[in-house]
Amino acid sequence: MLKIAYHQIYKHSLPEGHRFPMIKYDLLPQQLLHEGTCEEANFFKPELPSISSVLTVHTQAYVNDLLQLTLNPRAARKTGFPLSKSLVDRELIIADGTIKSSQFALKHGVSFNIAGGTHHAYTDHGEAFCLLNDQAIAARFLQEHKLAKKILIIDLDVHQGNGTAEIFNNDNSVFTFSMHGKGNYPFKKEKSDLDIELENGTTNDLYLSILQETLPKLLKKEQPDFIFYLCGVDVLETDKLGKLSLTINGCKKRDQIVLETCKAYNLPVQCSMGGGYSPDIKHIIEAHANTYRLAQEIWF
Repeated sequence: MLKIAYHQIYKHSLPEGHRFPMIKYDLLPQQLLHEGTCEEANFFKPELPSISSVLTVHTQAYVNDLLQLTLNPRAARKTGFPLSKSLVDRELIIADGTIKSSQFALKHGVSFNIAGGTHHAYTDHGEAFCLLNDQAIAARFLQEHKLAKKILIIDLDVHQGNGTAEIFNNDNSVFTFSMHGKGNYPFKKEKSDLDIELENGTTNDLYLSILQETLPKLLKKEQPDFIFYLCGVDVLETDKLGKLSLTINGCKKRDQIVLETCKAYNLPVQCSMGGGYSPDIKHIIEAHANTYRLAQEIWF
């Protein structure tokens, strides 16, 4: 059974001015239920995780500042959100959703977190609406509990996973692959194990051909036993922040390549949603929903 982490705090803990496009966290499960792709039994509610899991990735000083709401104003501004207890709880619950989702992926082959993909969170600070790095925390959880040895993080959000790259710098047990817009945030990029930078306006054909050529070779070379997939839909041509030009069908084909390749190699995959900033919310929901539809089709 496809298992999906979802908690109302994903949206409702955010300040009023930050709720769009965060309403996707409520609308996406509603759409999946309405169309029959999912049932209520597919969803589970994550909780607050053990802080010890968070500390496998983030420094004690940074985590303490978050928990005690003592982050200095400059560092708080860099996250893009006004710091609050509900916001910190939200980030912790997102991390727990990805931890539990990764365990469901080991059991069922694939699993999702409706939120997550907080790849701009570094070891000791947050950036760009990311306070804690959910997939990094879950990767360390799997390794600490001897559930996986070699992990591959596939980050296809339009923005480079700079925090993820920094966290796993010089760590051969986690391979970071980021395919992103060259001329987009972050403008000072970190070094992933593999970075593929795309020019503004990159369309379906070039994007998909690069991905199709790269991914199987990467799996053969690195031999991971677990995949984390950050499937942001800010690659869409309609996205106001993305600068790439994929269609909704192109974005769906991207997900199909990743998910079918994981299935062909018998690799469990955990998916976190990442970004999506098209002005029309229906484009965001449709692009995200396609990923879940494909998972159901390929695995179940």
